[in-house]
Amino acid sequence: MNNAQITIREKKLGLLIRDARMAERRSIKECADAIGIKPGLFRAYEEGRRAPSLPELETLVYFLKLPISHFWGNETKSDATFAIESVDIPRLIALRQRMIGALLRQERTNANMSVRHISTETGISQPKLKSYELGEKAITVPELESILAVMGSRVDTFFDQSGPVGQWLNNQRAMQKFLELPADMQNFVCQPVNRPYLDLAIKLSDLSREKLRSVAEGLLDITL
Repeated sequence: MNNAQITIREKKLGLLIRDARMAERRSIKECADAIGIKPGLFRAYEEGRRAPSLPELETLVYFLKLPISHFWGNETKSDATFAIESVDIPRLIALRQRMIGALLRQERTNANMSVRHISTETGISQPKLKSYELGEKAITVPELESILAVMGSRVDTFFDQSGPVGQWLNNQRAMQKFLELPADMQNFVCQPVNRPYLDLAIKLSDLSREKLRSVAEGLLDITL
């Protein structure tokens, strides 16, 4: 992804951010406050003049209660809104930024690539790349995508998994997978009386092939 492509991605991301905010009937100030930045900077995000970092984007979807996939596709948005839990947003974002920097350095090391090579391929200066890896500077989503593309990695591997935002995102993904199940299977799962069957299925999924064969043979003997 070259500089021109990054600029296009920034514009598209800005439109998606504005679309998400408007759909949830939130003001620029509300969204800016939720992710710990000034309204002017959030407006710049929407206009595509600047781009948010991944922690900021994760916190925004947490606040708006939207799937993060919205910003990588054409997902429809929910009309539901509810208050964000009490979270120290500035501290959370700062911590996530350091984690992303460490992950970025690890990915680059695993890919056996130098900072100079990444700089040449992306057009991002070496000092800037080093500050990203040290977590000293927030990396924008388009730049993160550009760097990961060079290394053959995907941005979704960098999504928060353990923090309050990450837990909410995981719940959203789990809910989405549940909704993709056939209606009769959804109904089966929702019936409390079927809980023992689900517990049994979980236990069976942990068994080796040999043990499963032994269980099947035992059931066959019982039915004969």
